[in-house]
Amino acid sequence: MQLTEKQKGVVRGAGMAMVITLITLIGVLFWQPDFLTPSNTMAGRLSFALKVDLFVVLILVISIGRLARHRFHEPADIDGGGMSVGTARAKSLQAILQNTLEQTVLAITLHILWAVIAPVSWLAAIPVAVGLFVIGRLLFFSGYESGAPARAVGFGLTFYPNVLLLIILA
Repeated sequence: MQLTEKQKGVVRGAGMAMVITLITLIGVLFWQPDFLTPSNTMAGRLSFALKVDLFVVLILVISIGRLARHRFHEPADIDGGGMSVGTARAKSLQAILQNTLEQTVLAITLHILWAVIAPVSWLAAIPVAVGLFVIGRLLFFSGYESGAPARAVGFGLTFYPNVLLLIILA
């Protein structure tokens, strides 16, 4: 099967995101920085994960706010997606929000699982994964309307850290 130029662009972006994910997450597991390691109590572990995940939630809030602001200022969209056909911009912002919600649920779930299951010295992977999530979402937001290749790195930096954490836990 011959790949299209868009598919090749997605492969390049996804590959770059995978390399960045592997280097940063595997790197922090070997480095094991003490300043990013919480107490070894279950409450300390969960508190650590949830505090760091505030940044993940902030990205979701930003995504919701972008769509809400657009709807407020656009008469054709002010009644919401269920009450109107929706402009192209509203549909784009809604798609970004939907994807961000899905990625947020996956990230927070895996960060909590990681906090409970992983050795305490590996918990530094959570803030690294959150950092990749934030950078990834910002790249995804900015590249979304330029097409799949333009948002591939952003999507990958959001998704691949969760996949890697899941694989390691399994």
